Amino acid sequence: MATLVVPNPVPTLLEDAEKLRKAVQGWGTDEKALISVLGHRNADQRKLIRQAYEEHYKENLIKRLESELSGDFEKAVYRWILDPVDRDAVLAHVALKSFNVNFKVIIEIACVLNPDDLLAVKRAYQKRYNSSLEEDVASHTTGDIRKILVALVSTYRYDGKEVKSALASSEANTLHDAIEGKAFNHEEVIRILSTRSKAQLNATFNRYKDVHGAALTKKLLDDPADELTAALRTAVRCISNPIKYFEKVIRNALNKPGTDEDALTRVIVQHAEKDLKEIKEFYYKRNSVPLDKAIAKETSGDYEAFLLTLLGTDGY
Repeated sequence: MATLVVPNPVPTLLEDAEKLRKAVQGWGTDEKALISVLGHRNADQRKLIRQAYEEHYKENLIKRLESELSGDFEKAVYRWILDPVDRDAVLAHVALKSFNVNFKVIIEIACVLNPDDLLAVKRAYQKRYNSSLEEDVASHTTGDIRKILVALVSTYRYDGKEVKSALASSEANTLHDAIEGKAFNHEEVIRILSTRSKAQLNATFNRYKDVHGAALTKKLLDDPADELTAALRTAVRCISNPIKYFEKVIRNALNKPGTDEDALTRVIVQHAEKDLKEIKEFYYKRNSVPLDKAIAKETSGDYEAFLLTLLGTDGY
């Protein structure tokens, strides 16, 4: 469930546009006013507000906000105000263009989204950057990481619930043999993870644990510094239990020396309209600390206020 809180009734589009205009005019920016509008509108509403603002003031709202804001707050607002598919396209592009490719972001997008949403992100990516996501993944990676990432972003999985038990048993054994032989780059491993439906893969993962006495992810921990095993582990976690996976992303972002604002922002803005409530509840179950308290401890200012607003706790 979402944590985003939308008022009822919602102000008119022109009222929201006027409030945003007043917030960015003059010598200082009224960040609180920006948060009060943008932090309480869903994706469809934000899109209509952008259109109303541009039609009324002949100015691109996103570009205006980029010029008015800075730092982690600006980055969070920018990513939030985009349409979800455009946001994921931007996140993928940033991950690929960074000095060290953040392959986990690519895997999250490829393995958590349903097939139609992944296809929509790839279309948005192509429109925005004049190249395909598959093309850029291949251009910015090499070796075994390239093989698994290209396979994951190229797929269009069956999205139904049908599961074949015999196939789950067979492919659980295939994965076990490859892992025991340290053949993490085996073409069968990549084929299984990149083509099977999530329902079929979860049946395979469960069968693996039942027969071999340990979760597949545990077997992929032998060499945590190895990029390929880390990529495979990320894919399995995103497919099998995305709530648990994203809770860990947030926990690591908050607990590492110097908060990882990029990871924290990514999860909050991507999931506030989807399943952030479940992630929030799992965080409390795992850490015995409310997520809003943990975020307030590690962030500050308008950035903190905006994240807490998306989390369902007004920051001001």
